[in-house]
Amino acid sequence: MNKRELIQKFKKKCNLTDYEACQIINTFFNEISETLIKEERVEIRGFCSFFVKSYKPYIGRNPKTGAKALVPTKKLPFFKCGKELKERVDYKK
Repeated sequence: MNKRELIQKFKKKCNLTDYEACQIINTFFNEISETLIKEERVEIRGFCSFFVKSYKPYIGRNPKTGAKALVPTKKLPFFKCGKELKERVDYKK
């Protein structure tokens, strides 16, 4: 499912216009992004949590040339699945 499909499903389920559904979905994802930019954790109980991991700089290698290269400090967002979601996905019918 992509974002457009999510908006369409949300629109049908909540009886909203395209614009209203789009605004709600965009606001939801923008707020998660803004919170992660501030390096704060986002937790949606029973579903998942999002957080930022920081990595120290290290010496890596260029895969094409094999030359050593300094990889600078970086921060990456991570998704961690909640227990209830894990159980729902693993449920055998």
